[in-house]
Amino acid sequence: MNEPNMDDTLSGRVALVTGGARGIGLAISRHLHALGASVVVADSGVSMSGDAPDPTLAAAVASDLGPRAVAFTHDLSVPEHATAAVALAVSSFGGLDLIINNAAILRERFIFKADTASFEAVLRTNLNAAFYVLAAATPHLREQARLGRAPGRIVNMTSSTGLYGNFGQAAYASSKAGLVGLTRVVAMDMARSGVTCNAVAPFAATRVTEAIVPSNPEQARYKQYASRVPARFVAELVAFLCSPAAHDVTGQLFGVRGREVFLFSQPRPIERFISPADGAGNVQLAGLFREHFQPKFTPLGTDLEAFNTEPVIEESSDG
Repeated sequence: MNEPNMDDTLSGRVALVTGGARGIGLAISRHLHALGASVVVADSGVSMSGDAPDPTLAAAVASDLGPRAVAFTHDLSVPEHATAAVALAVSSFGGLDLIINNAAILRERFIFKADTASFEAVLRTNLNAAFYVLAAATPHLREQARLGRAPGRIVNMTSSTGLYGNFGQAAYASSKAGLVGLTRVVAMDMARSGVTCNAVAPFAATRVTEAIVPSNPEQARYKQYASRVPARFVAELVAFLCSPAAHDVTGQLFGVRGREVFLFSQPRPIERFISPADGAGNVQLAGLFREHFQPKFTPLGTDLEAFNTEPVIEESSDG
């Protein structure tokens, strides 16, 4: 595995990485630190389902990174804790520049077996916590920019599940789709300050990948391929979005799978029709739907089936 480029691209910058002690979050914490940033590793150490917190995980990562890193181990789905995490960054390193909302949990349940408590728990961790962090951090980013500090960067880690959907993942998909909407609004709200906000759908070997139970050959191929993709490629894209070179990139939705980097389209009208002036009945509407809309309907395919091709990782993978 290639080591990160040891330069000072992010020297003097301060990053808050939620879910920063394992998987993709850990790769991001390490890579930003290697590029010169100070890092708040914010991770309560819970299991994939959000249970059994272990504060030693973030503490160990921060200790391993060294003096330019501190751990924050409280639950960010509590607004006061999100405020405290931002305050820790400012008090420890003199400011806050880079916010990576990566923390997420997963609880699967078919909608007809829905568990309200689980749905709400997933939204609290995956979506609400990101909002709480940004609500606490963006006043600092605006004030810093007003005082002449280089504008900050925000990256929200979404998921292809939030774009395509997947069986039994109503809570996870809803939370990740919500992050896309949050990204657009924050990009607009912070534009005058020069602060950028983008979303990234990552593909890499994680605890979520390991937990996939394929229901067809396409999904089995997805798991096989995804299990081979290291998280460092995600960290490299996030680092670019945090760099001065990406100062004019905002409000966008990206994906990264090994060496492949995707720009996703965002929902916009793709077709329209004009209904009759005197009103349309069901038969007329059905005809208009078949003529104008049906050829362009989005099929019910999952993200696992959409991305089940061989990923590009090493030079020898190029076709």
